[in-house]
Amino acid sequence: MDAKLNVLGEELAPCSENPLTGYFRDGCCNTEPADVGSHTVCVRVTRKFLEYSRSVGNDLSTPHAEFGFPGLRPGDQWCLCAARWQEALDAGVAPHVILQATHAACLKIVKLADLKRFAVDLV
Repeated sequence: MDAKLNVLGEELAPCSENPLTGYFRDGCCNTEPADVGSHTVCVRVTRKFLEYSRSVGNDLSTPHAEFGFPGLRPGDQWCLCAARWQEALDAGVAPHVILQATHAACLKIVKLADLKRFAVDLV
């Protein structure tokens, strides 16, 4: 699999530079074998998702200046771990997805049909 393809089989688009996201903090949901969390799903977070994530031990809304992490707010885009997106889907709080910026590697964990149901960039 080409390391730079999205779930649509096209070149991977950037997810977010503000806040700066990605396993490599390059703004893209790129991945490599060392990325055991598979930070590959580009999402637009919602309040419900952020509350859910905090409730299961992954607080994404609290800033951590020591890591250069500003904390996420509803509407921010972020490279989310594929398994966390699936978990949120199963809990009924999956955030929106930007397919063009979602890495094809996530398809080892989540179904394309599920991603498409939450896509904000399908025409």
